[in-house]
Amino acid sequence: MTTSQELADLGWCLFDHDPKLVDWALAALPSARLAISDPALAHQFQCEGTWFVGLDALPNDPEGRIDGSGPLQGTAVDFLRSAEGWSDLHPAQISVTYPGYPKPRDGETPAAFRYRLKRDAAHIDGIIASGPQRRRFISEPHAWILGIALTEADATAAPLVVWSGSPAIIRRGLLEALSPYPPTQWESIDVTEAYQSARREVFETCPRVELPMKPGQAVLLHRLALHGVTPWQQGAKASADGRMIAYFRPPMPGGVSAWLEPN
Repeated sequence: MTTSQELADLGWCLFDHDPKLVDWALAALPSARLAISDPALAHQFQCEGTWFVGLDALPNDPEGRIDGSGPLQGTAVDFLRSAEGWSDLHPAQISVTYPGYPKPRDGETPAAFRYRLKRDAAHIDGIIASGPQRRRFISEPHAWILGIALTEADATAAPLVVWSGSPAIIRRGLLEALSPYPPTQWESIDVTEAYQSARREVFETCPRVELPMKPGQAVLLHRLALHGVTPWQQGAKASADGRMIAYFRPPMPGGVSAWLEPN
């Protein structure tokens, strides 16, 4: 059974097939398809059409209901309510990859594309690049990240990847950079170098784990887990909808200082 300490130590846990999540995925899929075909969201197709970013694209309510469906339920939700603290849900991201992912993203430098290709575009959600120099700030701290598979896809069809044990390294590196400043200023402090250094340490010391999922499965990521998306391997198959995952990332109560607490 998953515990909060295990989640904090590893940075992830995978929840097995859950009939309640199967039902929710079936209810979510028609709305997800409508969002992907919505001309107003066409700008969210990136990497030469091989990735639909899908930010805030699913029209769910704060309990996860979609078009009259029931609320989001299941073992993963029960764990979050009992151990991690539940938050009202924002409209979910619908992240979809297609055969050929990745291609270069609009405006992406050759070095950035190599990072996407060789390092799975590994990142920490909430640390955002800003300005022409792409400096990094902790501007969107999240409480947790819950991913729910919506479609069938092979294990090599651009699955989620995470580095086990990364939260402690990321926390230490960021706190070293932020500690000279009062917590009230942390959101405005440039953490670019500290973030890049911590990532390098993670790559050198932490196991890289691929996490393919089927409908009915869910993955919970710790808010400080380094994660990304692997390239779509030659010959990998998925449904006609592509490899589709709904992600929930509610804001962290207490902001950046709470986001960096050791749990």
